[in-house]
This record gives sequence, structure tokens and C-alpha cells, in this order.
Amino acid sequence: MEKKNDYKSTLQMMKTTFEMRGNLPRKEPVFQKRWQDEHLYEKMLAKREGCEPFVLHDGPPYANGDIHIGHAMNKVLKDVINKSKFMQGYQVPYIPGWDTHGLPIETAVTKLGYDRKKIGIPEFRKICREFALEQVERQKKGFLALGSIGDYDHPYITLTPDFEEEQIRIFGKMAVDGLIYQGLKPVYWSPSSETALAEAEVEYKDVTSPTIYVKFQVKDGKSILDENDYFVIWTTTPWTIPSNLGISVHPRFEYARVKTDQGNLIVLSTMVEELMQRFGIENYEVLQIIPGKDLEYMTATHPLYPEVESLVMVGEHVTDDSGTGLVHTAPGFGMDDFMIGRKYGLPVFVNVDAQGRMMDVCGPRLAGKTVDEANPIVIDWLTEKGALLSREDIVHSYPHDWRTKKPIIFRATTQWFASIDKIRDQLLDQIHSISWVPAWGEDRMNNMIADRADWCISRQRAWGVPIPILYGEDGTPLMDPVLFDYAAKLIGEYGSNVWFERDAKDLVPEGYTNEHSPNGLFTKETDTMDVWFDSGSSHTGAMKKRGLGYPADLYFEGSDQYRGWFNSSLIIGTAVYGQAPYKQVLSHGFIMDEQGRKMSKSLWNAMAPAEITNKFGADVLRLWACMVDYQADCSVGDNILKQVSDTYRKVRNTFRFLVGNLDSNTFGKDDLLDVETLSPQNKFILALLDDTVDEVRKAYNEYRFSDAVNLMVILMTNELSSYYLDYAKDILYCDAEDSRDRREIQTVLYLTASILTRLWAPILAHTAEEINDLMKFDEESIHLSEFVKSGLIEDTTELKKNMETALALRKDVLKALEEAKTDGVLKKSNEAVLRIHANDELRSIVEEYISNPAQWLMVESAEFTDESLKPYSVCEIEVKHTDGHLCERCRNYTHSHHEGGVCDRCAEVLGVE
Repeated sequence: MEKKNDYKSTLQMMKTTFEMRGNLPRKEPVFQKRWQDEHLYEKMLAKREGCEPFVLHDGPPYANGDIHIGHAMNKVLKDVINKSKFMQGYQVPYIPGWDTHGLPIETAVTKLGYDRKKIGIPEFRKICREFALEQVERQKKGFLALGSIGDYDHPYITLTPDFEEEQIRIFGKMAVDGLIYQGLKPVYWSPSSETALAEAEVEYKDVTSPTIYVKFQVKDGKSILDENDYFVIWTTTPWTIPSNLGISVHPRFEYARVKTDQGNLIVLSTMVEELMQRFGIENYEVLQIIPGKDLEYMTATHPLYPEVESLVMVGEHVTDDSGTGLVHTAPGFGMDDFMIGRKYGLPVFVNVDAQGRMMDVCGPRLAGKTVDEANPIVIDWLTEKGALLSREDIVHSYPHDWRTKKPIIFRATTQWFASIDKIRDQLLDQIHSISWVPAWGEDRMNNMIADRADWCISRQRAWGVPIPILYGEDGTPLMDPVLFDYAAKLIGEYGSNVWFERDAKDLVPEGYTNEHSPNGLFTKETDTMDVWFDSGSSHTGAMKKRGLGYPADLYFEGSDQYRGWFNSSLIIGTAVYGQAPYKQVLSHGFIMDEQGRKMSKSLWNAMAPAEITNKFGADVLRLWACMVDYQADCSVGDNILKQVSDTYRKVRNTFRFLVGNLDSNTFGKDDLLDVETLSPQNKFILALLDDTVDEVRKAYNEYRFSDAVNLMVILMTNELSSYYLDYAKDILYCDAEDSRDRREIQTVLYLTASILTRLWAPILAHTAEEINDLMKFDEESIHLSEFVKSGLIEDTTELKKNMETALALRKDVLKALEEAKTDGVLKKSNEAVLRIHANDELRSIVEEYISNPAQWLMVESAEFTDESLKPYSVCEIEVKHTDGHLCERCRNYTHSHHEGGVCDRCAEVLGVE
């Protein structure tokens, strides 16, 4: 006979090396190193050889500095997508990439003390290349520390010769097809960077600007107006007044000739009262209403330069919602101005240099001044001339260089452009053939392309892929496929530095002649390509070139990429292949702090991914990325991560119970019972597991990761921890090791652990591997496994219906037990003796589906009666305190009297009388 204090050794208590505390920061690097050392990515590819591929094409992050939290969320979610697709049977090639040209790297290298003007462009570019590759390695370590799996040994990098070669070939094809041209147009110009910018490199900030109303004296009024009349214009950029060459009016608007002490002012008829009030003019009289079309071809005298004429033109771009209805027009400093100026034959006059300083042509008063410095000078000058009617400050949105954070200007320069107009309809058709998640992405991209001007692709920088254009002796750009092919071969062999190292004559094939260069003399373009052309051509350099096909199944980046990578990739892909480079586009929002502020170094609120993984673990960061509504802006911070960590702990502890009750991992798949022979209450859990499998797989496929997490967490915390595992403990710990009831529950535990480990694996990549190491669900890695398909139980409809009915009774019992505790009848539920009155249907369901109601309800005893008792929702219940004694082994109450004070079951297990 065992002594009382020896009973614990007779129990089948949970035993496991799967720790309650994850210690993730210590364990995760071990798994990451193993995955790299054992070439897990290559094994994943090999295991799915011949299977349908799923290609998520990686949008290349810019190689400059450590990864930030936005990078981390993006890379984690990509990894979750790839792993979930692999576990559904797809072959999932994933080639991470890096964007490595452009101004930030140039600036960083310059700050290190390298002056490109002193050391020369080729040497400067070599230093930029080395710096970029160092940044790639730095970021690679950051991504691998998140548990990301991919071909990190062979990433695509936009500075490698093979990538640059394909980019040159794409440029050449577009040029030969007439989609690349050189032109003089106003473009976004950054004086702080001294280069043209793409739309994607522009951000808008509120600024305070002077707004002025200026009168231009009529010079030729076409017998309708005379020299005492004045056209009134309005602008928020006084510095552009010196470049004025015209005034635009709307042909269908009506304009009033208003008599005032400032002369007769021509303004929009609907705004007379508002404008006179603004000008401080109390006495005025409308002398005449004139249709806008009748003002066409009149001229005015420039208020600062009397020798300059300003031509009145009519255009549809004029609006009546602000200003005066007459638009100050400077063709060198605005696209609308440029377009109407070209229509009327005005010159493209530019009097501001690359650094944003007024040129000598502006006169000694302005020459050398920045545009900001010019504003007050122009205002004072206009006041002296008697031309200023009003001046005030307004706050408005103004474009800034997204890198230097300084204001930009519109400035006409000779640049290279990719034509949007020629393929706009084709682009719009492609947009409607793509699946957009969220759905609003379709309208957003449609509106961007519908309104987009031709794309300025040239940059006045040193660190970039050269625009491979040679000019003939007469200055003609040579759009010759032979030259493009030769440039591509040279760059593919030597890298793009060859363009800057060699003279133009050495960039043409031997013996090459051209009608524009009869003497064999050439010059070369020195501008580089917009970096969005680099990344926008990655579908060729990183997909087609590597045999991944075209188009990709998915592009997934931040929502800012609708105007960036999604946009440039669509344009180039459609231009070259007649089809968008992606079948589906998924986007995520920006990351804010816990107060809803954008992460910023200046606010000291940015959280580095390494800070999170060192404190909480990568799996907690991965879980956070999957729990938030990532398609909108989302928040992160210590408090949020602690909540996520709590969720992780609940999941981990449930897994610990599941695997810890499989007899030190000796209960395996060979010990499983036939699920169809299990009792209904055990089959019910597997039926719920079946439903969860279906719903989680669907959520993964629809990129609803928070739904996938919620489904699994609810199953593990509600149906398992709070219900099934709670009453199953008694059987697992106290039954004989090989009892039928215990083996049934262990069958459920094993199947549940096996299936849930796989379902969690894309998200909790390290924890799932830790469980697999313990349980050997897959011999090598859980990430070489696949989701278990649902269908463990063949027909679950009636089973679930009847078990839900039985659980309604259990819910009533739990309520009655809590009331009994409150009333002092019980201290613990296992002290309860229950009598239950239920209708015949409910009673028969419980008796048929629940093998041991008292054990299921965790009470001393439970019996049905025909007596009326205290009513609850579905049944009537009476609760009394047991008069039995406590079993010394299982701690349940009993009326049995066996040696050692144990119950019938424990006596049988112990073999005592």
C-alpha cells in the first residue's frame, strides 16, 4: 500500500522539456543559424519541385541604415504569406532584393568625406557601391533575425551588372518603341538635391506662404479695353512674377471691368464683391461684363520689366474657386503654364538655376537670391511700382523633397521622359484586370495613372544607372537598337561604371557609323536614371531572368508604393510586355506609436526591430504584425507588445499542456486511436479543430492574418484550455496510463498539437520549430511540412448540434455552482452533488453523448430527476454539498471506502482492496 505522501508518484503528471517561459531571444538565433546552415530554403524548393509555384516578388528596400519597424512588419508578413503558401502545397521561390542607387547613398558617402568633384565620378561611384553593399549585409542580418526564409545567399541587388544589363535592355526597348524621349518641360526640381525628382519622391507639408494680388496694365486691349484697365492675377509664389509671360483666362467665364481708384480692374464677375473687400476698395462700379473668350490675344505690360509683354490666353485649367479667375502664367515653372504656353508659342523662360537661385537675367536686385529670399524683394518691388493690390500669408500644402525634407520648385529643364500618354489606356485596362487588396487600391491606382503626366526619368546625379544615350555630332540623340544592345553587353560584363570610365567613342561597336556622326564623333549622356526605373524593372532582372516567370502572383508593400514601386513597375512592365507584372497587389499602412503619432527619430518614438526581438523575441514581433489591422495604419509600443506577449504566453502554455501530457513524448502517431471510435465529447473537439483548419487556411489565403490568429487563439483558450483540458486533467493525471479514456484524450491532444503546430508555423516560426523538435511531427523541420486538411471526423453536423445542446446544460450548471459558492454552500465545484431536471430531448442527448457527466461537470456526482428544481436557461438544477470524503490520490470526493481512503478508480489503478 502506497503511503499518502507517495500518491503523487502514482499520478501520470505532465512531463515535458517544453518550457513555460519561451526565452525566445536566447533560442531564436539558434534556430535561425540552423535554418541557414542546413539550407532550409533550398530544401523547401526541392520538396515542392514540380508543384504549382507561388511567386511573391519582393519590393526592394533601400539599402541605407538598419531596418526599421516598417521594414520588419513588411518582411514578417511576406514570410507568413510564403510559409502559408508552402504549407498548402505550392513551390514558393522567394528572392529578397535591395534598391542600391540614388541620392541617400551619395549623400552618406559625401558625409564620409568623399568629394566626387575631387576624386572623379568613377572613383566616387566605386565608393558608393562598396557602401551600398555594406548596407545590404547589415539589413540582411536584420531580416534573418526575424525568422525570414528566402534565397538570402543570392538576393537581387540593383547595382549588380546582371541586373543593370536587363535594365539597360528595358530602357532600349522602350526607347526604340518611341516611349522614351528628351524634352524641355517643368519638372519637380529639388534645389537642395540639385536634381529632378519623380512624383514618388515628393511629399507634401503645410507651409506659410505670401499670397499676392498683382495688377498688369493693359497694353493692347483689342479695342475692348484701354491703358487705364488692369488684369488682376493672384499667386502664392511671388518669386515667379519675374518669369511671367502670360495671363490665362477661362473662355466661358465672365469677367467684370470694375471702376476703382486703382484703375479699372479686370476680375472674375462672380468674385467682384469679395475681391474689392480684400483690396480695401469701398467705392467701385462694374462698368462692363466681358466673356473670357473676348480677352484672348490681348496683351499687358509686365509690372517689373516694362519691355516684357504678357499675352492673354484662354485655357480650361482656369478655375473659379479661388484667386481672381486670371492665372499668372510662367511657362518655365508649371505644367499647366507650360502646356498653354506651348499652345500659344510662348518661350520656356527659366530664370532660376539648379540651386534655386535667381539668375542674372532677373536684374541686380534679384540675381543670386534664393527663391525664398526673392519673395519679399519681389513684393517690395511690386509695391514700389504701384502694382500690388493685396498681400497676406496663407497656410497651404506645398511639395517637398522626401529625402532632404526641403521645399522643391517646378522648373523647366531638358530631361528624359517615359511616355505615359502613349500607353495610358493600356495601363488603365491592366489596372482593372488586377486583384487589389484592399479593394480601394484599384481606384487609387486608376486615378494616379489617369492624371499622371509623362514620367521624368533622368537625374543629375553620379550614383545611378546611366541613361545609355549617345549623341551625334549634330546633337541628335541616337535611338539605335545596336547601340543599346552594345551598352547592355558592356554593362553586363563590366558594370555600369564602364559608362563613366570610357570615352563616348569607346561605347560604340567597332566600325559603327551613323548619319548624325559622319566623322565618327559622339558624346554621351551623363545623367542617371530615376531609381524608380531601377526597381520598376525588377520584374525582369529578378524574376524573368531567374526563371520565375511573368507576371508575379503578388506584390506586397506599404501604401506609399501606389505612387512608387507599384506604379513604376506597372508602367515599365506594361510598356515592355503588354501586361502588368503582378496578378495581385496587397498593401499595408504605416506604423504609429501608441499615441497615434508616426514613428520618427526626431520624436524619439521609433522602435527598432532589434530592440523588440532582444526584449520580447521575434515570434512576439511576428505575432504583433499578424494581430494588427496591418492594411490600415497601426500602432506599436511597449504596452501593445506586452499584450501581444500575453497572448503568446497563453498559446505557448496551451501547447505545453498538449505535448506535456503525451507521456514524455512517447505517445506518438502510432499510438493514435481510430477517431471514429472516440466518444462524442472527444470527437467534438476534433470537429471544432476541423472547422478551425478550414477557416484558418481561408484566412491565410485572403491575407486576413488577424482572423487566423483569433481563430486559433479562441480554439486554444476557450474550447481547449477553459473547457476540454480543464476536465481532461483528471483523466490524464489519475487514470491508469493505458486506460481507454486516457488514450482517447491523448489521441485528441496529439492530433490537436500536430495540426495547430502546423497552422501556427507561418506566424510563430521559431516556437513551432521548437515543438516539432520535441514531437517530431516532421523529421527535419516543421517548415518542410504542410497543413493537415480538415476531415478528421466524417459527419460533424449532428455531433456539433447535439454537443452544443449539451454544453448549454453545462453552462447552466456552472452558473448554479457559482451561485452556490456565493451562498456559502460550496467552496469548490468538486464538492457539489447535483440533481438536474431537463426535458427528455436534452436528457437523452447528455446521456448519449457524455460518458461520465459528473467528471465532465467536475462535480462529486450528477443525476437526472423528474422533480421540479430551480430553473435556469435550459434546465433546472439543485446544488448540495457532498457528504463524501476526499480521495487522497485524485482529490475528488467519493463515498467509497478503500484502503488508504481512495476512490474506486484510484483503488483499481493502485491495485488495492
